[in-house]
Amino acid sequence: MGKRFLFVVVGILAFLSVATVAICQIDRKVKDDLYAQIELYSYALTTIQADYVEEKTPKDLIYGSLRGMLSSLDPHSQFLDPDEYAELKTETQGKFGGLGIEIAIRDGLLTIITPLDDTPAWRAGIKAGDHIVKIENELTRDLTLNDAVKKLRGKPGSEVKITVLREGADKLIDFTIVREIIQIQDVKNTQILEDHIGYIRLTEFREDSAISFRKALDELTRQGAESLILDLRNNPGGLLNVAINITEEFLAQGKTIVSTKGRRLSQNTITRSANKTHLIHWPMVVLINEGSASGSEILAGALQDNKRAITLGTKSFGKGSVQSVIPLPDGSGLRLTTSKYFTPSGRSIHGIGIEPDIVVEPQAPPEEDKAEKEKNNVDKIFENVPAQKAPEPEEPKLPDKEAEIRGRLLKDNQVQSAISVLKGIKVYADFTQGALAPAADAPAGADNSVQPTEAAPQK
Repeated sequence: MGKRFLFVVVGILAFLSVATVAICQIDRKVKDDLYAQIELYSYALTTIQADYVEEKTPKDLIYGSLRGMLSSLDPHSQFLDPDEYAELKTETQGKFGGLGIEIAIRDGLLTIITPLDDTPAWRAGIKAGDHIVKIENELTRDLTLNDAVKKLRGKPGSEVKITVLREGADKLIDFTIVREIIQIQDVKNTQILEDHIGYIRLTEFREDSAISFRKALDELTRQGAESLILDLRNNPGGLLNVAINITEEFLAQGKTIVSTKGRRLSQNTITRSANKTHLIHWPMVVLINEGSASGSEILAGALQDNKRAITLGTKSFGKGSVQSVIPLPDGSGLRLTTSKYFTPSGRSIHGIGIEPDIVVEPQAPPEEDKAEKEKNNVDKIFENVPAQKAPEPEEPKLPDKEAEIRGRLLKDNQVQSAISVLKGIKVYADFTQGALAPAADAPAGADNSVQPTEAAPQK
């Protein structure tokens, strides 16, 4: 009992040493109250350690209390244990050992949203819509999305066996896939849709996203793009500095991108574009929806307030707060809300979102409605899995990915609306240019006493 109590005291002292550093930065009146509350906390901690029905380590208790403390602040603040902190760094870097698939839980089934181009899953013949029913012969029925990701990721060069149920085929297929280093593609589907209208989908803001985005703009320039659809739908955000760097591609030097306000003077900032050399002047439409949050709202809000682009779609999520990731001595970390951001016009969109200039509700293509009605019952699927023997996977037939994506985009009613807007801008620009063109020389013999008025300068 004495030894166990000693462990608790050591844990409290370690906690207090970290707390003391933070307390030094707080006002005197608050310090006194905080010291009193820490005494209460330490009493509760030792009581739980001594009297709780099951023995708990000081680390378990401290981690549990930190989780509760951070979750009580707001939905975006979070305590990260060492594994979660390492996973967060992996996510922001966008590199990990895996198969190269995007997955989600759809109708109770672990479903492949898309295999990434030129990855192990793509080369093996995994298709969008495949349902993963087994990972290493273990049913995925009660598996959470995070647990599934952990099982699928691993050391590059190692193998993982998955069993999928192919949509529409009602058959199981086994795949044994060798993991590789996967570079997450944040910039996707770069291509010309029609009439010199370029398209880029930006899915998140990670460390290398700004570099990839610049390359995509250069590629569209080479292909002859004259306008751009920037798709930020379902982009949850990411690194603030990367969102700012991408926004700079479209705003001239000195234009305001975003401002932030916090409790400290150092957290009150105004960020302006520093772009002097590679400004993109194309007419633009930015697509947003309820899944567009944080960094994507900074980008969309800056372009909207600076009259640089037309926003189209549905209202964005409304996450207007900035989270700082603060490492702790044992390898864990705090994801803490430290400030709120405002668009160039001073709007705070936290909990409100960005209203698009043109509201266009999404419409599912008819074939998607049909597929939804024909989905199999989840219980029936998993009941039949053990009885089915998976055949050998067929040799994959890789489609013309770009043409397939282009066809899908042209059926997207929000993309269609964006194309119509950009075509309208082009027609208006051509009309204005024609109206402002110099008058032709008058024919011989005409009365030249009345001179044409000078055309107003073109904006």
